[in-house]
Amino acid sequence: QVQLVESGGGLVQAGGSLKLSCAASGRTISSSAMGWFRQAPGKEREFVGTISANGANTNYADSVKGRFTISRDNAKNTLYLQMNSLTPEDTAVYYCATSTKYGFSLPITTIGYDYWGQGTQVTVSS
Repeated sequence: QVQLVESGGGLVQAGGSLKLSCAASGRTISSSAMGWFRQAPGKEREFVGTISANGANTNYADSVKGRFTISRDNAKNTLYLQMNSLTPEDTAVYYCATSTKYGFSLPITTIGYDYWGQGTQVTVSS
């Protein structure tokens, strides 16, 4: 079992930045691909980005490419999401997830992940 806890969400003005963290416990994440997803009210949960087990490879949704950066510190069992140039369209609950099936592949759908955090709210005001 893996427990994931996100933090760092909040209210920010358009154009601002936030950095989300996702702390894992229960088992090491160093061999697991990890991802960020988000869900806005009334919408499906959507892919934001993913990072390979060793951190060498990443993939992002087109909507966040160039603005968001995923990173990880396996020594701290922690995943990060740096979000810059935020817009109101980025408002959502952000979830981190870990995969027991993929390490160096980069799953971009929810089915590729096994464990999820409880989410952290990000609200961007215009």
